[in-house]
Amino acid sequence: MKTFTLYELSTEYLDALDALAELDELLPEDIADTMNQLTGLWEHKALNVARYIRNLEVETAAIEDAKKRMDVRAKSTAKHAARLKAYLKNQLEMTGLKPKAADVAIRLQNNPPAVVVDDAISIPEAYLRTEMVTTILKSEISTALKMGKDVAGVHLEQTKRLVIT
Repeated sequence: MKTFTLYELSTEYLDALDALAELDELLPEDIADTMNQLTGLWEHKALNVARYIRNLEVETAAIEDAKKRMDVRAKSTAKHAARLKAYLKNQLEMTGLKPKAADVAIRLQNNPPAVVVDDAISIPEAYLRTEMVTTILKSEISTALKMGKDVAGVHLEQTKRLVIT
């Protein structure tokens, strides 16, 4: 037996409505039976799609939760590694030793020179770049529009969302 998609069932339902509207000789009971059968199939499929969506949303939440826990763990282990690295560097600086083994070697190395800003105001203009950031204040625009004010370049739009309870 062929399984129909929700799209196919929707199309079949609408086609049946059109076809039944053109027929004069069918009894009202026959029309009701046909529409009830199509409605039942469509509703069954729609409810199953909604159940599947709900399962995917629960799975997504579980993945996001696991991701947050892993992020916390990764940050914790990175901080622990940084603390141990600073500790080991300090000990190498104090002793001057350079321990080695077959799998690891430890030594201090100079970094490339870094620019340290002592006074940002006295830096010449040639070494500065100014960036302008524009932020659209949507909540303030929404409030103004709802109060009846005209705001050029924008409009309010009412959309719909699917709610699965």
